[in-house]
Formats: sequence, C-alpha cells, structure tokens
Amino acid sequence: MTLLALGINHNTASVSLREQLAFSPEQMESALQDAQRAGIGEVAILSTCNRTEIYAPSAVQPEQILEWLHQYRQLSTPELSSCYYAKQGDQAINHMMRVAAGLDSLVLGEPQILGQMKACYAHAKESGTVGSTLHDVFQQVFAIAKRVRTETTIGQNPVSVAYAAVSLAQQIFSDLKQDTALLIGAGETIELVAKHLQEQGVKSIIVANRTLSRAAELADQFAGQAILLEEIPDVLARTDIVISSTASPLPILGKGTVEQALKQRKHKPIFMVDIAVPRDIEEQVGELADVYLYTVDDLRGVIQENLRSRQEAAEQATGIIEEGVQAYLHGLRVQDSASTIKAYRRKAEKLRDQELDKALHSLTTGSDPEQVLRLLARNLTNKLLHGPTTKIRQASADGRMELLGWSQELLDLDEQDLN
Repeated sequence: MTLLALGINHNTASVSLREQLAFSPEQMESALQDAQRAGIGEVAILSTCNRTEIYAPSAVQPEQILEWLHQYRQLSTPELSSCYYAKQGDQAINHMMRVAAGLDSLVLGEPQILGQMKACYAHAKESGTVGSTLHDVFQQVFAIAKRVRTETTIGQNPVSVAYAAVSLAQQIFSDLKQDTALLIGAGETIELVAKHLQEQGVKSIIVANRTLSRAAELADQFAGQAILLEEIPDVLARTDIVISSTASPLPILGKGTVEQALKQRKHKPIFMVDIAVPRDIEEQVGELADVYLYTVDDLRGVIQENLRSRQEAAEQATGIIEEGVQAYLHGLRVQDSASTIKAYRRKAEKLRDQELDKALHSLTTGSDPEQVLRLLARNLTNKLLHGPTTKIRQASADGRMELLGWSQELLDLDEQDLN
C-alpha cells in the first residue's frame, strides 16, 4: 500500500486560509484522533507557517480528507477546493522527500523543515495514528533527507539577509559564545538576526530601538537588554557585533561615536552590518582600522551567490530523491511477493511432511531403508513439480509463449538445461 499526500502551501493558498488550517502542537493529538475516527485510519499532519499537509495510505480518497478538514475546521469558504493539491503513489513519496529536504520551501534548502517533519511523525506516533505504511514511508523520507543534507551543499550557504549577517559575524569571531551583540531596530529582520545569534550561542544581546517598549518586547524573547537609541554610546564599548535595520532617514551611528568606543575597547575589533536603506551607520565608519563594516549590498552579493550554489545542489538532491523513491517502491514490491512466497513454502512443507510420515511408517514396518528413501525422493519430486508442470503445459497449449519465458526465468533454467 502506498501513500496519499494532500495539502496547501505558500504557493497555492492565501495566508488567511493557511491560518485556518494550521494546527498547533497542542491541537495535534486531538485532530489526529478525530481524523482517525472519521475513517481516515493511518494519518499524520505536517503544519508549519507555510504549509499544512496530511499524509495517509493511498486507500484513503482525497475527498475524504477534504470533507474532514471542512467539518473539523468549520470552514465556510470554498477556497480550499481550488487551492489544495493531492499526490498519490510515487508522486506522494517524491513530494514528502522534497519537502523534508527543503526543496519545496519558501527559502530553498531551509533546514528547519526536516525537524518539523520529524515532529509531525512523532505527534502521529504518540497519538496512535501511525501504522506500518506511514512508519515505513517516514523512515525512508528521513533517510533520504539526511543524504541530501550530507551529500549536497543545499543548506550550507545562507540565502536570507539575517542569516547572512550572522554567518559573516561567525567568520570574524569563530566563537560567538564570548561576544555581545547590539541590534539596532526591532523589526522582523532584527528579530530573525536575534534568533540566529541565539542559535549560535552568542553571549548576550542588546536591543536598541526608538520605542523602549518594543525593544523590551523583543529583548525579552532572547533574555537580552533593551535600550533607547540615544543610549547606544553607553553600551557600544562592550559590543563586539552591531547589526542595524531601522527606517530612520538619517544615520544613527556616526564615526565619532564609534571612535570613542574603539578607544575604550583598546582597539578590539567591532563587526558591523548595516542592513538599512537609507543607511543607519555612517559610511565613514568603515574607514576605521578596527571596524569590519558591511552593507546590505555586500550581503546581497553573498546571498545571490549562495542561492546559485543551492540551486545547483538542488539538482543533485533531485537525483538522490529519485533514488529514494525507487528504493521505497522496490521495497513495496518485495513485500508484495512475501505472501506468495510464504504460501508456496507452506504448501511445499505440507507435501514434505506427508511424504516423510509415509516413509517413517514404512521404516517401522521393516521396509528396505534404501527403497523407502528412493520412494520418498521420487514422490516428493513428483508432487512438487506437478502443479508448475501442468500450468506450463497449459500455457504452451494456449500459445502463451511469454509465460513459458517467465517460467524458465523463475525456474532458473539456462540454454544448457533446455537442450
């Protein structure tokens, strides 16, 4: 049995619909069990800010899942019917692998999606909605996603401004655990910068903003310190990294302020990234010997080059995924043969036991052991071959020559055997 993958994502659905179909971790168990009660059986749900996808065995029909979604989420809009996608069989497996490897993400190659896919599986397993089909699928998906990560450079080069800024900081300071970062502004980009810095273990974060309440709101998320813009000169001397992104029409940080801070730091270097347009940091600051100043244009060049690198890696990843799909389908075909093999083995063993019982009985009555063994071998051979030879004769009589060819392959007969 193969797979059905049904969902919506950032390419097919509006933000408002994605919000209606989002499932928080706290809602997941209840949703999964409700879907199972609705007759979907095995089921797993992947829910991120950019997509909601439902995975189930292919015996489940897309209409079944759509009906459950409408009822469970009480959707009043017909929008879902025009923006969902449903993939089945090898296309569904291929899709899951692409998602897990980051090839279907808003940001090509982003690494978080594999962890989200693993959480999807864990929630379903804990909720009791994973059976053998989904278990096998997810294990193959995880294995292929790991291969993509280890055998290609899909996730190694940053393709967002925030991540690129932090990556440059790591090139200047090999260990951020000893460094303090000053983030100027409190918008979405600075929030992402703070997140990446925290993930890299930065020692401390200071958030400076025109409005203290907004600075405090952001700083609290990262156990940081909030200050007003005018307080920057007071903290700059103990700052190793400065990343700025505001909407100010005039520079916030000038050459004189930075020079004073460098004197207090005894010319210990400061790394600065000015993401703002217009600039937040005076251009002349870059002339100072102990300052590494980068602008948004510098980052764009890095990002474009890295994006090209990721696209090349994505082509390589596509080949790995295709191998994974074929390996999974091969495994399914092997499983399909198992019941036939077991049945034929049981039949052979039954015939063996019958003939063996006859032989043992003959021995107990004093029959010649050699004659008993010869009769056992002849009878067992005749009975094992009776069914296949009868079918082969019938195939030949019916002109089914292709079946004769398959029989020769199945019975491992070569030209020498046939002559």
